[in-house]
Amino acid sequence: MNRSLALLFPLALGACGSIPKPDLSSAPANASGYVQRIDALDDQGPRVGAVIAINPDALRDAARAEAMPGPLAGKTVLIKDNIETADRMATTVGSLALKDNVTGRDAPLVAKLRAAGVVILGKTNLSEWANIRGSRSSSGWSGIGGQTRNPHALDRSPCGSSAGSGAAVAAGFAWAAIGTETDGSITCPASANGVVGLKPTVGLVSRRFIAPISHSQDTAGPMTSTVKDAALLLTAMAGVDGGDPATARADLHAQDFAEGIDSASLAGLRIGVMRRGVGNHPGVMALFETALADMKRAGAVLVDIDWEPDGTMYRDESLVLRWELKHDLTAWLQSLPGNPPVRSLADVIAWNKVNAAQELRWFGQDTFEAADKLTDEAAYKKARENSLRLAGKEGIDMLLAKHKVSLLVFPTEGPAWSIDLITGGASLPGIGVGSLPAVAGYPHLSVPMGAVETLPVGLSIIAAQWADKAVLDAGAAYERARTAPLPKPSFKRWGE
Repeated sequence: MNRSLALLFPLALGACGSIPKPDLSSAPANASGYVQRIDALDDQGPRVGAVIAINPDALRDAARAEAMPGPLAGKTVLIKDNIETADRMATTVGSLALKDNVTGRDAPLVAKLRAAGVVILGKTNLSEWANIRGSRSSSGWSGIGGQTRNPHALDRSPCGSSAGSGAAVAAGFAWAAIGTETDGSITCPASANGVVGLKPTVGLVSRRFIAPISHSQDTAGPMTSTVKDAALLLTAMAGVDGGDPATARADLHAQDFAEGIDSASLAGLRIGVMRRGVGNHPGVMALFETALADMKRAGAVLVDIDWEPDGTMYRDESLVLRWELKHDLTAWLQSLPGNPPVRSLADVIAWNKVNAAQELRWFGQDTFEAADKLTDEAAYKKARENSLRLAGKEGIDMLLAKHKVSLLVFPTEGPAWSIDLITGGASLPGIGVGSLPAVAGYPHLSVPMGAVETLPVGLSIIAAQWADKAVLDAGAAYERARTAPLPKPSFKRWGE
């Protein structure tokens, strides 16, 4: 038994050497039930590998939280392990270099969740260093947690980098989880694991005390079973933080995102259909057409859009992420209390080389090394201006205005691909245009729209900056209109 379970169940262990076997047919009702389920399906049994650590204070916190007012009182939430928590759990970003990095600091978003009555149940595995270390990584693999597996098919990818958060919600290991995204790291795992994932507008939720990639694009967001649950979490998480300048306008847009969501409607709503983001997989195409028919039946006015981003947006985004990684990650490492063995990106690169047998067996760190060599700040600034303009003003903003639509939709991703540590695996090409809201910093919601051969696929809904409420309302209305059946996790290999 792992993850400090002995601290959570000392009497059960003393009496018989094991905790009671949980009922795996339905979601647990409380924190202890979730921990038992994690032990049965994540540590043992099929081993999903979604949870890195259990909070040893979770049951104590649950007893206090359940008496608090509000809709989140006593709700259990797992936190991606690049987000700091002020308890006895380390924040490792998946790297063995930070296995002892217990900071004693709550990220502001975590403090806000605790204040709303949320129980922090534990930490989830992730693609190491949020999937920015090397170009041939396997989504959901880290030196600390190993390979996270998709509960719908254990030989299939959970997508990354918030792999553990998405898989944990799908597997019923907590009521909800928090992920982070720079480009696709919430929405892709949401799609692959058949859950809801929201990447909020950048600046709506504080990023302080979260291991960064890019201050231009990073944000945390909820991963849940329903859109309303995501709205409840966003309500608690949003707001100004003096330690994160990007949130200076957050209070102007923070609100009760769940208000009226039960009656939200698609009637009369003009929605742009991003035809170039559908790809050519017959199963995905058919599923997307069913989703469009559902939205039309619910009263939406659908407008076909034949457009794709200027390719230089992707090129320049890559430069922006590498430049900001070098500076932002180094700043975070230098802020850590204690005496971690790495204090800069250069230190991490050197540490990985010394510990290559554990860290570099499956893929390298070419992205880290390329980032550390960058010196041309003028080129970075030019790339940032160009990519932001192409994604925002000349991308999403232009499309919304030109076609007189409020939202844009497309399939989030194709069905999950096979896990392959040797080559890294690969998703289907041509599906989704999630880099648009990622680069622009605009909201992006992925909602389950069904399955291709039992493998989940999500529907993406994006909109203008700060239009998070509109995206959530539309997602909830689509949930009610959806006719395609949703798959249930099998906890087996695909086809078994």
